[in-house]
Amino acid sequence: MTDPQNAAASLPWQAPSATLPRKTALLPLLIVVAAVLAAWFGTLDLRHLLRSDEGRYAEIAREMWASGDWVTIRYHELKYFEKPPLHLWMTALAYELFGLGEWQARLWVALGGAFGIALCVLAGHKLYGAGLLAGLVLLATPSWNIGSHFNSLDMGVSAALTAVLVCTLVAQRPQVQPRERRGWMWAAWAAMALAVLGKGLIGIVLPGLALIVYTLVARDWVLWKRLYLVSGTLIFLAIAAPWFVLVSLRNPEFPQFFFIHEHFQRYTSSVHQRGAPAWYFVPQWLGGFLPWLALLPGMWKVVRDEARGAAAASQSFRPLLLCVVWAVAIFVFFSASGSKLPGYILPVFPALAVLGGAALQQMTLPQWRWHLLALAVIATLGLGATLFVGRGGDEAAALLRVYGRWLAAACVLALLGLAVAAWMWRRGELRASITAYALAAFAATTVGLLGHETLGRPASGADLVPTINAVLKPGMPIYSVRLLDHTLPFYLRRTTAMVEEPDELAFGVQQEPAKWLPTLAAFQQVWASGPPALAIMAPRQFNELQAQGLPMNPVARDARRVVVANFPVVPARP
Repeated sequence: MTDPQNAAASLPWQAPSATLPRKTALLPLLIVVAAVLAAWFGTLDLRHLLRSDEGRYAEIAREMWASGDWVTIRYHELKYFEKPPLHLWMTALAYELFGLGEWQARLWVALGGAFGIALCVLAGHKLYGAGLLAGLVLLATPSWNIGSHFNSLDMGVSAALTAVLVCTLVAQRPQVQPRERRGWMWAAWAAMALAVLGKGLIGIVLPGLALIVYTLVARDWVLWKRLYLVSGTLIFLAIAAPWFVLVSLRNPEFPQFFFIHEHFQRYTSSVHQRGAPAWYFVPQWLGGFLPWLALLPGMWKVVRDEARGAAAASQSFRPLLLCVVWAVAIFVFFSASGSKLPGYILPVFPALAVLGGAALQQMTLPQWRWHLLALAVIATLGLGATLFVGRGGDEAAALLRVYGRWLAAACVLALLGLAVAAWMWRRGELRASITAYALAAFAATTVGLLGHETLGRPASGADLVPTINAVLKPGMPIYSVRLLDHTLPFYLRRTTAMVEEPDELAFGVQQEPAKWLPTLAAFQQVWASGPPALAIMAPRQFNELQAQGLPMNPVARDARRVVVANFPVVPARP
């Protein structure tokens, strides 16, 4: 018969705390941490902004910073109520402190990603005494790395939701004193409020869904008595409610659009043309968690071991099961949605990292060998596949071929790192081998991400800015003709007026119709008889208007856009 005391001692969350490294190991650890931080934050401005999210949120925050209005969110001077303000506040604050630029626009997401890794270290340390392993798993998760260097709202809300999960895990451990539990749960409620300010109601819906499903699966009904629902709700409202109240008072149309259109209609339909099949997130998850897929059996094993240990020790709370439920519930929730984008499932990866750290803690040298071999095969196949990237003779294929070289370099770097990990494995140094493996995967993803600049720079339009600024005068209007350019306006530090096609600014032009031209005929009249102005349009639109005899004097152009003036200018560079 199993000894309950021995069983309790074997529970993952009651394992002895990891000791600090010996003095001889501290220096290598500090060097590794410094190198990771340098790569994490030092690469933020090595890529131009991509459309549409990166340019959109960089520009909205710039307008917020320039106008001084931190309540009513605007995009191209039009009301833009699709998202709440936290990400924009933090980006505008970065502009205030450090000026305008790519790294400032991405600073908040990079901080959120790093914070998520630190939270996984905390969770792993508190639950099973191996926090660095959980942190390494998330560091080497490609989706988390990419999301932490891409200016969108998904990483900010994911970091906040990770805080909700980790604070709950730490608070609900057995033998936690009531005062400590209350503090951690209050922190969870505060994090949930920040998640709502980061991306809306999913900040409370997703944790609530995970807890309900967990309760049903684990039959842990008493958990709800330890959530501090009353005091926690007060903390939540004190943080989340003021902006929603203030923006609604200033803009009575906000509640219906934000809560009904942007939440219920977006979830239940493809109103924003972001529909996809139910299996859409399967390849996103497989690629995003690729280095650790071979850990899945071990992750399931630690969950089963936890169940047996909890039953023997009469413990109700099962933190690793909650991580499983958290990941699955969020994945299923967004898979059922009518609106899908890759970043939506970012919150599942920290929960998987906690599970992965627990599995790695029980890893043996013979088992780890197969993980090294699996990633070596994948990296080798990836290296071979880069030979076929960019086949063709057009300009886009040429850019892809250059990007293919970066991908090849990433695969080679992964193989070199795996060689180091294999060498350490042969020496019997399992933890060092795991660390080298994780750093190799992290470095390879970072190089692949940096290489995307070969595609991102031309798409951003940044190279057109000097030529445009040579003719652009203060106060000169700029029109966006049937084309909402998400990146060029940020680099010009100017807003534009929409023409005929409002794109995602449809709500804004409805509220302030005087700020746009609803028909192409209205634009043609203003363009022909109005003051000097510039316009941005697609090449096909340029050809059509030029054929109609309108003054279409090219200022600058690339494959995606043409910038024209209604006054004589020096011919644009080819």
